[in-house]
Amino acid sequence: MYQAATDRYDKMSYRRCGKSGLLLPKVSLGLWHNFGDTGVYANMVKMCQTAFDNGITHFDLANNYGPAPGSAELNFGKIMKDNFLPYRDELIISTKAGYDMWEGPYGNWGSRKYLLASLDQSLKRMGLEYVDIFYHHRMDPETPLEETMGALATAVNSGKALYVGLSNYDGETLEKATKILDELHVPFVINQNRYNIFDRTIEKNGLKDTAKKLSKGVICFSPLEQGVLTERYFNGIPEDSRVKTDGRFLNENSEALKKVEKVKALNEIARSRNQSIAQMALAWVLKDDVITSVIIGASKPEQILDNVIAAKNTSFTEDELNKIDDICRS
Repeated sequence: MYQAATDRYDKMSYRRCGKSGLLLPKVSLGLWHNFGDTGVYANMVKMCQTAFDNGITHFDLANNYGPAPGSAELNFGKIMKDNFLPYRDELIISTKAGYDMWEGPYGNWGSRKYLLASLDQSLKRMGLEYVDIFYHHRMDPETPLEETMGALATAVNSGKALYVGLSNYDGETLEKATKILDELHVPFVINQNRYNIFDRTIEKNGLKDTAKKLSKGVICFSPLEQGVLTERYFNGIPEDSRVKTDGRFLNENSEALKKVEKVKALNEIARSRNQSIAQMALAWVLKDDVITSVIIGASKPEQILDNVIAAKNTSFTEDELNKIDDICRS
């Protein structure tokens, strides 16, 4: 049986989700990629073990992570059973519902029927009695916000989730949702949104400022712009990259890949900070206290070790920040 490293909590620092009682590691592990049916189970196990051995207590999933949808949760459930059951109370496990999951009118968006059915399915796949955080995965323009927030309240009241979160919301809708959840006495603690050096959407749509005003946490996915904010594509597209092997979210026509020259310029700043470009990109997201954690994706354990180091230096000079902004605007 796997034995976790005894010094794991010496290797990571933790931040509070707003003013809640919940702490998250600065670096969390996302299972969006490389944990589905196309992944290698032994490698998945090693990545999860490496993460926990280095103080990463938070594993982030969603109902449709794969491929195929649901397979990441199934694989994680097996990993839990084989490795982490003795450590369940030390782990934060999150999942989501909001994107297309099954056929028909009840397998998408934000209805009460979809969210609660999806949560039951997720728990069954992972072999868990509860998740620590259950998210609504995206705003629903059709379903009343009261219904969606009411479903999140039911998830908590039924004991199937300890906290709730919102993902891919903007500032205006976040504020409306918070009011409803406060009235329902629901422990809403975290927002999950895309954020990186190139993608500043949460600065423009009010999410970041509103989360700070309301004392809610923010956890960010795609901090490395799908791997573009690394040295991975400096000399073309590797055959084993997700561009070649997957192509669902990053392909040869993606706008992100057109920014490689900018990434090379950013790399010079990273070198002056004694960081890799990936480490600096993660540190840049973590530079503000309103950001609770960054979600990393990995294809091998070594990448996790490299990313953990980023949390040790998240301070930037004004000159560094100005240079980064100038490169992004060029």
